[in-house]
Amino acid sequence: MRMIFKLFLVFVCMSCSLFESKEAKTQKLVEQELYHINWSDVDDYPLFNECDETVSKKLQRVCFENRLLAFLSADLQNFQLVSDTKIKDVVFLDFKINNEGEITVLKIENTTVLGDQKTAFEATITNSLNNLPHIEPALKRGIPVSAKFRIPIFLNSK
Repeated sequence: MRMIFKLFLVFVCMSCSLFESKEAKTQKLVEQELYHINWSDVDDYPLFNECDETVSKKLQRVCFENRLLAFLSADLQNFQLVSDTKIKDVVFLDFKINNEGEITVLKIENTTVLGDQKTAFEATITNSLNNLPHIEPALKRGIPVSAKFRIPIFLNSK
């Protein structure tokens, strides 16, 4: 009789999870999954139409960066940096591509080297980003997400 009671007690203690609702079990699984997700990285980078979404993440990034830099370089070729002294410096552009593929300039850092041309330079960069072809947003677990980027822009006056 004692043996049956002990087995019954063990069964009751171990079967508590049997009485747990499906919603509670689902919530536990979701919480565990969310804990293991690396939120500072995306599964797929934002992509221009010319980029292949089936290639590896590394190649997606390379395609995205190359296309973006090609567009920015083309627009910056028209910007004439004029200075009494030789300028050889780096400006950092922080921008965000939201979950709909829209670009927003967050910050342009180290523009003091541009002096009076700062406003014109920032306008050129902003216009260039606003005139980019459509970009598909970054994906995390198949869901479009916002992603922030920082790129250096090297200035060199003649």
